[in-house]
Amino acid sequence: MAHIILLGDSIFDNLRYVRPEPDVAAQLRELLPAGWKASLLAVDGSVTDDVDRQLAKLPADATHLVLSVGGNDLLGYGEMLRTPVTTSAEAFFRLARAMDIFDSAYRRVVEASLKRGLPLVLCTIYNGNFADQEFQTIARVGVAAFNDVILRLALEKGLYAIDLRLVCALPEDYANPIEPSAIGGRKIAAAIWRTISDPNYIHKPEI
Repeated sequence: MAHIILLGDSIFDNLRYVRPEPDVAAQLRELLPAGWKASLLAVDGSVTDDVDRQLAKLPADATHLVLSVGGNDLLGYGEMLRTPVTTSAEAFFRLARAMDIFDSAYRRVVEASLKRGLPLVLCTIYNGNFADQEFQTIARVGVAAFNDVILRLALEKGLYAIDLRLVCALPEDYANPIEPSAIGGRKIAAAIWRTISDPNYIHKPEI
C-alpha cells in the first residue's frame, strides 16, 4: 500500500475555507487507486520552520512526501516589501536578504525530509488573488524570488516540482486572497497525483 503525506501550510490544510466542500487531501484521496491513501500533516498558518514538527508525526507506512510551504514566510515580509526606499538598489537588497533567510530555512526542511528516504515532491508558492492590485504586483515579484529558491533546490536535489502559479491561475481557484478554493484544491490534487503517477517520476532522490 502507498501512503502520500501532505506537508506544509493551508495550501493543503484548507478545509476551514471551503467547508462543506472537500479539502485538498479529500480531493486527492478521490483520485487515488485502490491500495493508496493520503494523510494531511500540513497545518494552516505554518511557516517553513514549522515543518519539522509535522515530520515528527510521519506515520511508519509513509511512502511519498509532498511539501507546500513558503507563502506565509513571504507574507511575513509584507510590510518590509511595502516600505518606501530611496533607491531601487535598496529594494533589491531587502528582497535578497529575505531570500537568503528563506533559502536557509527551506533547504534545511528539504534535507530533513529527504533523510526519511522517501520520494519528495516540492510545490512552489502561487501568486494569490489580492484585491489590492499594487500589493498583488509586489506579491508576484516576491513570489518569483522565493520560488527561485524552491526551483533551484528541486533541480539540485533531482526532485519533481509542481509550479502552483500554473495550477491556480484564475480568481475562481482561490477561496480568499491566499487559500485555494475547492476548485483550486481539485487542480492541486490532480497535479499531485499526475506527478506521483508519472512513470518517469524519480523515486530515489539525492540526499
